[in-house]
Amino acid sequence: MPTSQQTDQMLEQMAESNPELVEGLIGLQLQNIESSGLDPRTHALVRLASLITLGAPSASYAWQVSMARESGATAGDIAGVLVAVAPTAGLPRVVAAAPEIKAALAG
Repeated sequence: MPTSQQTDQMLEQMAESNPELVEGLIGLQLQNIESSGLDPRTHALVRLASLITLGAPSASYAWQVSMARESGATAGDIAGVLVAVAPTAGLPRVVAAAPEIKAALAG
């Protein structure tokens, strides 16, 4: 378990976009894609679906939509994720996520 000092240091590095920390986090992302056995596009869409289900903050949508687009997902694929999760995540979550995802697609 990290100490308070370690936690403060990590948060400070995140806030400053510390290159070593960012590289480490990206490395974890790549390792997770490989470990899942999914292709990067499918992996990104599944993660987007989980963010919608959780009611994640806007920055999370921006990052994951970017990852999905870089992996070859179309705007239609991403809209399809919203439709697919509506029955299980609930319409309020989908409605809340839609403008965030739209902004990420436009950005």
